[in-house]
Amino acid sequence: MERYAPARNIAIIVVVAAGVYFLPRGGQVAATVSALITVLFAAAIAYGVLRLYREHRTTLYGLGDRLRALGYGAVAVAVVTIAAEPRMWASSAGKIVWFLILGGVVYTFVYIYRASRIY
Repeated sequence: MERYAPARNIAIIVVVAAGVYFLPRGGQVAATVSALITVLFAAAIAYGVLRLYREHRTTLYGLGDRLRALGYGAVAVAVVTIAAEPRMWASSAGKIVWFLILGGVVYTFVYIYRASRIY
């Protein structure tokens, strides 16, 4: 049965696409399902981050107030920058600023990592 899996998957995609195209309000149903999947994916990411935080809480508190605040600030800047991506990518200067901001976030995480390894 494994041999026919690609054909089965293509058939499923064709049936779903035909339903979206031919059924009334198919596009609205597809948009709703897409939004639902996006919300579930975001909830799964949030749950994963919560688990990581709980497992590494001692390590985070061991960083000290300054480095921990820097890390939380970098996470906040990254979230806002990624959320603003459609607006920032509307212009060439916005794209450059977007990459510079995320580069600064990555640099901050590298700085925190290196500082945490120094005795």
